[in-house]
Amino acid sequence: MHIPSALTEIAPGVNAWLPDFPGTWGMANCVLVSSGSKALLVDTPYTAALTRSLTAAAHRVLPPSAVISTVVNTHANGDHSYGNGLFPDAEIISTEANLDHLCAEPEPEQLHALLDQCQRNDPFQRYMLAHFGRYDYRGLRLTPPTRTFNGRLELEVGSTAVELIEVGPAHTAGDLIVHIPDSGVVCAGDVLFVGDVPVHWAGPLGGVLDACQRILDLAPRVVVPGHGPLVGPAEVGAYMDFIGEIRDRIHALHAEGLETEEAARVLLREHRRTELGLSERLAVLTATEYRHLNQVTDPLELVQVLGAAVRLAPDCVPATVPERPVLLADLGARV
Repeated sequence: MHIPSALTEIAPGVNAWLPDFPGTWGMANCVLVSSGSKALLVDTPYTAALTRSLTAAAHRVLPPSAVISTVVNTHANGDHSYGNGLFPDAEIISTEANLDHLCAEPEPEQLHALLDQCQRNDPFQRYMLAHFGRYDYRGLRLTPPTRTFNGRLELEVGSTAVELIEVGPAHTAGDLIVHIPDSGVVCAGDVLFVGDVPVHWAGPLGGVLDACQRILDLAPRVVVPGHGPLVGPAEVGAYMDFIGEIRDRIHALHAEGLETEEAARVLLREHRRTELGLSERLAVLTATEYRHLNQVTDPLELVQVLGAAVRLAPDCVPATVPERPVLLADLGARV
């Protein structure tokens, strides 16, 4: 597991920050698009320290006069947007629907306080500490977009064309993908996970499939998932097959009359993709899809849904966790 101190070049003027952190939450990919003195950043990391590490790596590939003047959030989850506030002079762009998500999870200070109060004798609180206790959310403030759009938005980063395409609701209410046509690169955000079982908060899963098809319709050379290594169209297709199988099984269990928790237990018991981490997320996918099948419109509480998933998959809870905070201070080191 490694926090990158350098960016990975995908194409001329397109570089990715790719944390190698499978099997846990929060380490999201970011992409820097630059041309001349202009630069655009796709997503911002989860903490101030991680954002500063990314910024330092970005400045090593940017010309001295270049500044990151535009930030694009593929969606509003904190691991893709909490670092927004460290770019006070940048225009921050997302979909208008993304604003609907801003109240759906704790703000940085709330999350930090919640973790400080977690007890190790409680399984869910121990799970939270294991996955989120390594992060220091202090010094962050929730920074919403300064510009929103619906449908599609075309931008110019110097001489580089960038297309923002709304594909939500899918992972969240307001997902977008970023297309860089001249480079054949698509930044998928969290409509695509690689290496772990995905988690989708808004759905329906059919919306996730539609979003992935939109990616394939762009005929990309490289796809940057929200989490995990770079992939190509074949891997996107395989992911769609997996999501389609999960959706069909959930729909069949719903048609049989099983309640949400019963259906989640079946999915967890039948799970055979042992190479994928975080299998407890299958219970979140079940709860999300059942909300659509049952036409539930009440706001979804992310922490509550995750707590139910952990309770249904007790094997996902580690026996012990380090004392908090286990901070990622040495950002170039393995942790």
